[in-house]
Amino acid sequence: MRILLINPNTTASMTEKAAVAARAVAASGTEIAAATSRMGPVSIEGHYDGALAIPGLLSELKEQKAGGYDAAIIACFDDTGLDAARSFADVPVLGLCESAVATAGFLAQRFTVVTTLERSRVLIDNLVRRYGMGGRAKVRASDIPVLQLEDPASGAIDKLRTEIERALSEDGAEAIVLGCAGMTDLARELQDIYGIPVVDGVAAAVKQAEALVSLGLSTSKRGSYASPLPKPFTGAMSAFAPMRAAS
Repeated sequence: MRILLINPNTTASMTEKAAVAARAVAASGTEIAAATSRMGPVSIEGHYDGALAIPGLLSELKEQKAGGYDAAIIACFDDTGLDAARSFADVPVLGLCESAVATAGFLAQRFTVVTTLERSRVLIDNLVRRYGMGGRAKVRASDIPVLQLEDPASGAIDKLRTEIERALSEDGAEAIVLGCAGMTDLARELQDIYGIPVVDGVAAAVKQAEALVSLGLSTSKRGSYASPLPKPFTGAMSAFAPMRAAS
């Protein structure tokens, strides 16, 4: 099977980091095709960045369709544009947050998501509640701008570890979820250090995508994720206009 991994920000090094993590857990018959958005913010930190990242994400879903893919993963823990992507695509589309918290729920009664900035913490806390895990999960911010995760000299890893240790001592966390795609390369190391499950959303999404494809399941097109109705879109959005009737 072929899984499309889309980074909805425009930083190619983050795409490559996520692709490495995805390929490390993919089954032998799974190809990971990685794509970076070509328009939008260099990192996604909060609602404004996320909204402006969605057109680039949808453009990649559309353009990569010619090459074919059996499932798609949005490589941002904010699950940026997930609902829109599911409406557009005719294959399963997974987000990192939903995949990670579902996986953590199999492993622990209580877990903590450790993310980057406070503005992202609030957004992710809302997602965790939407996904039905609000009573079992706490979300913490480690005060790390996303792009600092790309700089080994930034001190970001020390901040992340400090927040994980607070989660263990103050939250009673039995597992940790890494709340940013830029943290994907740290999961195994942190799991070894703390001796508890550390869930990376990229890895979780890959395995869940493989499972859905193997089961022959895809997003329902009845109701909320029905294909968009054909209508004109104006101005800069004209290229996104649906051109055929919903199936």
